Amino acid sequence: MGTPLYSIPGSTTPAAATPGETPGAPPAAPAQQAHTVAQVLQQSQADAVMEELERDLVGLAPVKARIRDIAALLVIDKLRMNLGLQAQAPSLHMSFTGNPGTGKTTVAMRMAQILFRLGYVRKGHLVAVTRDDLVGQYIGHTAPKTKEVLKRAMGGVLFIDEAYYLYRPENERDYGQEAIEILLQVMENQRDDLVVILAGYKDRMEAFFRSNPGMSSRIAHHLDFPDYPPADLLRIGDKLLAQQNYRFGTGARETFDEYLQHRIHQPHFANARSVRNALDRARLRQASRLFADRERQFTAEDLTTIESADIRASRVFNDSAPDSPQNNK
Repeated sequence: MGTPLYSIPGSTTPAAATPGETPGAPPAAPAQQAHTVAQVLQQSQADAVMEELERDLVGLAPVKARIRDIAALLVIDKLRMNLGLQAQAPSLHMSFTGNPGTGKTTVAMRMAQILFRLGYVRKGHLVAVTRDDLVGQYIGHTAPKTKEVLKRAMGGVLFIDEAYYLYRPENERDYGQEAIEILLQVMENQRDDLVVILAGYKDRMEAFFRSNPGMSSRIAHHLDFPDYPPADLLRIGDKLLAQQNYRFGTGARETFDEYLQHRIHQPHFANARSVRNALDRARLRQASRLFADRERQFTAEDLTTIESADIRASRVFNDSAPDSPQNNK
């Protein structure tokens, strides 16, 4: 039977499984209590997740620094607990603000892993939702939807993207406020078993918090995700190609850099997401170029190289209609 959705006075919560422990297996011999930071990191392997975050996520130095600060707080809390210095578990509900494609969901996934490895949450999974997953369309529909999402997220991290859409004061028949009230109760009463991350555009999130002071007071950490500069976008492109066994041909990387210089000033730009989409279209053009040469026997280099022409064929280089969404391809 799963952990109850709401804490009941006098009830007990099942002990959390340690990372790597098989549910139902005989209990392993207790590890020696850690008394140094190095020992906590070695036992939890949280360092591996932070190193992975540093390695895989380009840029975002302020965000990474805040994640390290939060990890440090949890490590020190564990050392205090090992010495019998009991203290209330810190509130770790967070707000992630920034434009699309700046790494908010990726960081949330890594945060869930760090919290699990340091013993703050029981499972370490991430449940990502939007308003549609929480708010119903008729009376009596919102509470069951919200509670079902919370039930799935318990023991991990609940990531609510574009959280400001929960609140629509202009619509008197909107049921978003009901979802907010349920979230507030769980964020306060079961903060030791669930971390909630609210995400969205910075200006809209600030307006949301001004309209919902109860929600604002429960957010302990505000992380702002800046737009990537062109140099970081180019590095992201390198990583994305390498992950799929592609590479830039002679002059192609310079052409892609030129593409980015144009694209960041055009509408609907979405940082790393736009880089991924642009490279997907470059792969499509490469495939069409190779497909036309039907009798040729291709080498591995042929099949893995993105040429400059595959990128320059983009409409982004055509400045005749910069405001057209079709021009962003």
